[in-house]
Amino acid sequence: MNKKYRLSTALDIDDLLMECTSYAIRLANEKYGFDPPMTIYEKEKWGKLGTRADSIYPYFSDPEFYRTQPVYEGAKEFVRRLTQMTEVFICTAVPPQFMGIRAQRIMEEFPEIPADHIYMGARKENIHTDILFDDAMHNILSSNAKYPILMRRPWNQEATGMLAVNNYDEFLKLVEVIAESYSAVSHQTAPEHPDIVVLVGPSSSGKSKIATRFLSENDDFEKLTSYTTKDPTAVEVNHWYHYVPLEDFRKMCDSGEMLQSTMYAGHGYGSKKADIQQILSRGKRVMTTMDICGAMSLKTYYKNVTTIYIKRDKKALMANILRKNSSIEDKVNRLMAIEYEEKNAALCDYVISFDTYDEAAEQLGRILK
Repeated sequence: MNKKYRLSTALDIDDLLMECTSYAIRLANEKYGFDPPMTIYEKEKWGKLGTRADSIYPYFSDPEFYRTQPVYEGAKEFVRRLTQMTEVFICTAVPPQFMGIRAQRIMEEFPEIPADHIYMGARKENIHTDILFDDAMHNILSSNAKYPILMRRPWNQEATGMLAVNNYDEFLKLVEVIAESYSAVSHQTAPEHPDIVVLVGPSSSGKSKIATRFLSENDDFEKLTSYTTKDPTAVEVNHWYHYVPLEDFRKMCDSGEMLQSTMYAGHGYGSKKADIQQILSRGKRVMTTMDICGAMSLKTYYKNVTTIYIKRDKKALMANILRKNSSIEDKVNRLMAIEYEEKNAALCDYVISFDTYDEAAEQLGRILK
């Protein structure tokens, strides 16, 4: 595929370009005076939960709600930038009686998108674009797009292995990487002397073991210790993570303390900018292990980042996951993620295939020499 190929992207509206759930929560708080106020974290799953969060649903049957939905800060600039990179379509599910209101709002707020690029309907699998950007897991899972990308929200935190981002900037960086993967010339933009190296791969692919072996023989690199909400009593000791309670993790994300964060198998993972800066300030280079979402986040905020996909035989992956000292649910989530994660190799700068960890560490050394 040559560089002239122009990607196509389908964008959702609700909870992506326009506030929906958060707006309904604000309206419900104003109407019912909840104490303490309801927060978006109470909407852990889509559908009625039998809690006060169900009070938001009547708003979705009110035409005034659709007329007054706020556009997210930065959404207009995001669409403008995206239209310069790809052909953009809108794909939005809205009750039939409100389609006219929705179409008018889209044309007013996002004039860069032609009217004939607006599709309304719940069957998003009928939209054939290169990329789908949506916050609903069922749309991502059923999509025929080559790259379905999830916008992280509290109701999709169980999503594992699939491409996901936390904001518009991360999505635009991911689109850049996808566009590069379509080029006939691969890995032209990988830095020769990266400040940050990210090992990417499925659970139990051996990322940490390979990195540890490499670090033992390379003093110019230093390990980045990240943060996770995963219960440390449920797993074998992993010195690549600090364990923090979920509430503390959310606070670090909301305050901007985390440079990047992602969810994997229902657990939060993230890295602090301050920790990265401390390593770099000591004249060291950063070595870290992340899923593809975390890796793309780092590429968003740092220019000199190299991503390396750790490719492992599928049977070996499954055997390692099953041997883990973790819950059945955790193992199932990780096994289900393998298929999605194998597709991420095309988005990384390099791929390492190996039989032994020593062999993989040697390959890593040759790449980074």
